[in-house]
Amino acid sequence: MKILVVIDMQNDFIDGALGTKEAVEILSNVGQKIDEYRKSGHPVIFTRDTHQENYLDTQEGRNLPVPHCIYNTKGWQISEVLEVADSATIDKPTFGSAKLAQYIQSKYPDQDLEIELIGLCTDICVISNAMILKAFFPEARISVDASCCAGVTPSSHKTALEAMKVCQISILNETL
Repeated sequence: MKILVVIDMQNDFIDGALGTKEAVEILSNVGQKIDEYRKSGHPVIFTRDTHQENYLDTQEGRNLPVPHCIYNTKGWQISEVLEVADSATIDKPTFGSAKLAQYIQSKYPDQDLEIELIGLCTDICVISNAMILKAFFPEARISVDASCCAGVTPSSHKTALEAMKVCQISILNETL
């Protein structure tokens, strides 16, 4: 079973509070990848970074004091350019989500899994979720499409890709 996991393609990470030009630049690639999976009949799962009004009082908020992805705000919403309808969406209060892995485990038990991740940010949430999925599904083929990801900086994006390679996560469409 091939599954696409779209990590945190939310307005605040694209062109909002924590947006970058690299995030804006991958938006069309992400849309195309989602379309490819859907046309092939493969499931697409979205995650959504989800914080509350007290974000600045949390450990993450103290370490990254930029309110973002506050529940039910425009910044929290997945980009309207991407078609979310009929896809599962997992809200997660932190970088990685055991709930995502548990959802896949319950929805597709005992299947030969091939899980591809795309989205934002490569060096925080994409790598965290890739590692959790690798731990939950050690025999699954886990990959990340570098052309559909962006990091906090181009340098940290590349560092995250290298770290994932060492952990036997395949990196697709990587440019030098």
